[in-house]
Amino acid sequence: MNSPAKAPRVQPPEVRREQLISATMKSIARNGLSGTTMAEVTKEAGLSLGIANLHFKSKEKLLIETLTHMTGEYHDGQQEILEGGRYPTVAEKIEALLQFDFSSRVATRDKIAVWFAFWGEAKSRPTYQRICRDIDIRAEKSLSNLFQKAIDEAGYKHASAATLANGYTALSNGLWLNLLLSPKQSKRKQARQVARDYLASALPEHISAVEPTK
Repeated sequence: MNSPAKAPRVQPPEVRREQLISATMKSIARNGLSGTTMAEVTKEAGLSLGIANLHFKSKEKLLIETLTHMTGEYHDGQQEILEGGRYPTVAEKIEALLQFDFSSRVATRDKIAVWFAFWGEAKSRPTYQRICRDIDIRAEKSLSNLFQKAIDEAGYKHASAATLANGYTALSNGLWLNLLLSPKQSKRKQARQVARDYLASALPEHISAVEPTK
């Protein structure tokens, strides 16, 4: 009988990079930025320190790539909803965005822990600050454009898309923080309902305060 084939030890560079970034996120969620070391990451990934140094050279470069990966992942998910063809109406886009922001793709406790770890260091790390600022600007611009379309469709004369987007962003950040700090009291479904109530009060013609049935 032939023995099962073993997985090849040599992997494409992009696979190794993804493994190391994933391991870095797990380490940050568990140990914070300061407690994350190249040795800890490689142990988590099941790879050698030499492979990690080959792809990222230093812990700082690995952290920057991890943050860049996370911001890119969020931006791509948001743009898939707003610019893709899956959700043709403004109302459908708003509902899909709300589901996305409080889904397992975005709002797991580990991912939120990583976001807040980087945000906490952004003030003293110009590179982190720039990356975080860029994603915030892009996200709020996308939200403002979406909410402006909803306002125009409904004919609201005194509504501000920018204010609505700013409020939704601040509320989402606060709800994510609650999910991180009080996991027993705060759940994604509850957080999503709070955000839903906010949007439904501002855009009642485009989103209901009642969670749609699947």
